[in-house]
Amino acid sequence: MSSPATPQRIALTPGARRALEAASRLFYERGIHAVGVDLIAAEAGVTKKTLYDRFGSKEQLVVEYLAARDERWRAFLAERMGTAGPTAAERVVAVFDASREWAGENSGRGCSMVNAHAEISDPNHPAYAIITGQKAWMLSLFTTLAREARPAADYEALGRTLMLIHEGALVAHGLNVFPDALGAAREQARSLLAPP
Repeated sequence: MSSPATPQRIALTPGARRALEAASRLFYERGIHAVGVDLIAAEAGVTKKTLYDRFGSKEQLVVEYLAARDERWRAFLAERMGTAGPTAAERVVAVFDASREWAGENSGRGCSMVNAHAEISDPNHPAYAIITGQKAWMLSLFTTLAREARPAADYEALGRTLMLIHEGALVAHGLNVFPDALGAAREQARSLLAPP
């Protein structure tokens, strides 16, 4: 099955930016389906007509919310990985450190992509490609780092294992299953990459 193309993005006017900021906060805190355009418009201080003029639909607002969050995460992660040590193992640990820091500042309710996927499972929804694309990108990152860290090993399996540890920790964090799930995941990843 082919994936849908990445949806078009829009240029943001000041009013559209306010609407996106309000929508982003509300979608993350309350859920995408639970938040209507009337509430977004009221929170942003814009009219519903302005919201539709700028975005065209609630679906486009969801696209912009998830795409902007993904862009911020990737930039945040790149910065953290850029200051990590030179080895691939240190960069893997930096991913977990970045996730821990990001979750503490931005994701008290868990991963926005996982949360969005719980509500948007239709591959034809315009935001679906962003959700699945973000997770595919993370898997590719872990696989690349695994290949650098353990070139002689089954790096694809190692990359998948690192992804599973990371994603499980994000879910455990969002559900508050136990304290510092991302810190525990970091130590699991570190032990997997320790020299034999």
